[in-house]
Amino acid sequence: MKTKCNGRHAGGQIVIGIAVIIIGFLFLFDNLGWLDLDMGVRLWPILLIFAGVLRMQQAHSRRGTVAGGVLTLVGVVLLLRSLGILDIGWNVLAPMLMIGAGGVLVLRSAMARSRQVPADGGFDKLAKAPVAGTDGAMPAEDTINAAAILGAYKRRMTTQQFKGGEITAIMGGCDLDLRDASFEGAAVLHVFALMGGINLKVPADWSVEIEGVPLVGGFEDSSRHPRDTGKRLLVRGYVIMGGLDIRN
Repeated sequence: MKTKCNGRHAGGQIVIGIAVIIIGFLFLFDNLGWLDLDMGVRLWPILLIFAGVLRMQQAHSRRGTVAGGVLTLVGVVLLLRSLGILDIGWNVLAPMLMIGAGGVLVLRSAMARSRQVPADGGFDKLAKAPVAGTDGAMPAEDTINAAAILGAYKRRMTTQQFKGGEITAIMGGCDLDLRDASFEGAAVLHVFALMGGINLKVPADWSVEIEGVPLVGGFEDSSRHPRDTGKRLLVRGYVIMGGLDIRN
């Protein structure tokens, strides 16, 4: 497994490091009695806010930004509730969360529908297609844009022009089988897992590089690593209390 860190992900690691240091100090001061924070109760809202901000920072699509924004909003509401600033009970908060989850699903379906390939056979030249992971439209079968929230997502792709995409797993699991897919050059797959898991199956002739940060989680690459076949898959992202598994 090749693990690298580019400038953007180096910035992400700095953010993670600073956040961990701050949370550690808060726990220390709370345990020493210098501050009355009750960190045992407020840890989860803080983690949700942290994960949401990190998700928005990493997002390469509107869907990723929306997911990060929802996580951040839920964390802020729960934190304000635990601090006594926001007087709201679960009888109100739970329906609000359901409404928000429904809104995300509607938005997701609408965005997926808008990216469908035109019936007249658009996208004549792949050279004109935008880079995977951006908001531009491209053939749906050549990219992956999946999200598993409190559930499971499983897909097998056979495209010979794979262009990467984005996978999000929040308290759920994503299973992507790419063993019958192919491409030339490099493809980028952005991943984000929060208390969830992502499983990738790749062909034996793909070279895999991971650019990411596991936080109370892990990356495991059991795939083969050919020297140079002209096919390089870059897996970028973050795993928080979850796992990323790559194999053939």
